[in-house]
This record gives sequence, structure tokens and C-alpha cells, in this order.
Amino acid sequence: MATGATPHFQNTMGLASIEIGAREFMCIGALPPFDHPHVFLDMGSGNELICPYCSTLYKHNPKLATEASIPPQAAWHDYAA
Repeated sequence: MATGATPHFQNTMGLASIEIGAREFMCIGALPPFDHPHVFLDMGSGNELICPYCSTLYKHNPKLATEASIPPQAAWHDYAA
């Protein structure tokens, strides 16, 4: 099994911004089945990035673990059935 998966985040709550611990991540928009194409986003050396699909503003928070977010429910995990 592969390790080091890219963290995924979503904004079903419709928040203006979400704090995340990752600089490289996937935005899925809303929870499935209402998600948009899962796009890889990279902040580079910046601290903020806007998703080009859903316009969610993601802000890097270095105090968070890579897969963590504020609010916590913005982190999405695709569990195998």
C-alpha cells in the first residue's frame, strides 16, 4: 500500500476560507456526490491559494499537521468500502 497520500479538503460548509496544514493538496469542492473535479493545488512558498473551481481560499497554517484543517470537517478521507 502506498503511503504519503496527498491530503484532500472540501468546503461543503461554504466557508470563505479554510486553514490547512499542507502546501500541496487536492481540493474536491463539496462532499461527493456534489464534488468538483479533484484538482491538485500547490501553494509553493506562498501562504494562500484560491481553488480555481470553487473559489475556496485555503490558508496555510504551519501549526497544523499536513492532513489537518480548521475547521476539522474540511479534511476529507476517502475510506475504502
